[in-house]
Amino acid sequence: MDVLEKLFARHFGSAALRVRAVQGGLGGSGRAIVRLSNESHSAIGIQNDVLEENRAFLEFTRHFREHGLAVPEIYGEDAEQGAYLEEDLGETTLFQFLSEHRAGAEIAPEAVSAYRKVVEALPRFQVEAGRDLNYRVCYPRSSFDRQSIAWDLNYFKYYFLKLAGVPFNEQALEEDFERLTKLLLSAERGYFLYRDFQSRNVMLREGNPYFLDYQGGRRGALQYDIASLLFDAKAELPPELRGQLLDHYLEALAEFIPVERAEFLEHYYAYVYVRIMQALGAYGFRGFYERKEHFLQSVPYALRNLRWLLHNVELPVELPTLMAAFTSMVGSEKLQGIAGEATAAEELTVEVTSFSFHRGPVADESGNGGGFVFDARSLPNPGREERFKRLTGRDAAVVEYLEQQEAVHKYLANAMALVDASVGNYRERGFQHLMVSFGCTGGQHRSVYLAEEVAKRLGGRSGVKVVLRHREQEKWVR
Repeated sequence: MDVLEKLFARHFGSAALRVRAVQGGLGGSGRAIVRLSNESHSAIGIQNDVLEENRAFLEFTRHFREHGLAVPEIYGEDAEQGAYLEEDLGETTLFQFLSEHRAGAEIAPEAVSAYRKVVEALPRFQVEAGRDLNYRVCYPRSSFDRQSIAWDLNYFKYYFLKLAGVPFNEQALEEDFERLTKLLLSAERGYFLYRDFQSRNVMLREGNPYFLDYQGGRRGALQYDIASLLFDAKAELPPELRGQLLDHYLEALAEFIPVERAEFLEHYYAYVYVRIMQALGAYGFRGFYERKEHFLQSVPYALRNLRWLLHNVELPVELPTLMAAFTSMVGSEKLQGIAGEATAAEELTVEVTSFSFHRGPVADESGNGGGFVFDARSLPNPGREERFKRLTGRDAAVVEYLEQQEAVHKYLANAMALVDASVGNYRERGFQHLMVSFGCTGGQHRSVYLAEEVAKRLGGRSGVKVVLRHREQEKWVR
């Protein structure tokens, strides 16, 4: 990462004191993504060996900024080493914001408002900025053409259907693919196609959306990107909201070009299908082929979208073999079982423990040999006061005392930031165990309080199981 640290120092005039991996930085791509920071500045650094992809992202970014679009500022680059430094847009993705503002199918107005802002911005990328974009720098192709479609359909066939054991007649499926491709190519394709316009590639800062990861962009049809966003598998947008957001998008689009709703919808659901197939191909490649099983957790969400489409949408072309494969998939107990096994196998257990340094740190029995050991002896000690001697860090009086200490709040915030980063990274990489230990003099007050707080803040997170232990109290709390 030396090149990124040099870019940081050159731009800000001061060195980066901290460099840490950004969650998802190596998830579905070969890029390394880190956050570099010091007391005054923060930036995101990217290293990617695919130099053509870097060139596309950087040129697109400068072009979009010239059009006033909300994309990150580029602080510096080293083209030969495949590295560049960009504006830090924070850590709140649209997906995270949605997850925090919903209860099942009930989505809070704040999240709906965020989605409305996102779909309003999309036509500016597609039409306004797309008019004079340099499509010669697109990677790997300059348009979503017959070849691009064939790649996506074959990706789905070879890495999902075949590896998942879904039965189909190969020749009949190829004939369906040809009919579907003809329908897709009959849509007007003279616009900018973002390619990966989904909730994890939109950041929210002060309530406003900022856009990332358009390096795979090319010329294509309008329908593809709005389909990507509204049928984003894990986002699980309710059908009624999807319809409202599609209407809002078409209203925003009509400010730039004439829009015939019926004509748009004639191709829209075909692009929904091809986008879902592309995503399933990616899940299959990462999950079945590369054995990164946590990618299979997304399969049931995609299958739910397919089930809705099968019951509610009729395409203007007959695709009997493909639809039969979809029907087989949505009814497959095997696929649901594979996804369930992946979820269980990839659950991260975070073991949070309090201990006394008199007895030494907690032993790691998982075999991982990693994690955090935090020394809380620098904090104010309630054990020095007679009224607290028989109490622990779980008792209200001790909690109140510690929460009145500014040093405790700062300590906890710093510790939580480190733990949060590792939890996110471990989940993304499929790790199964993380130790977080807090020690103090007697293992009774400060360490107990801190362990309780961290366990509370980690509790309830998807894919995370918290085990809380107070060693010196000789009991386990689960």
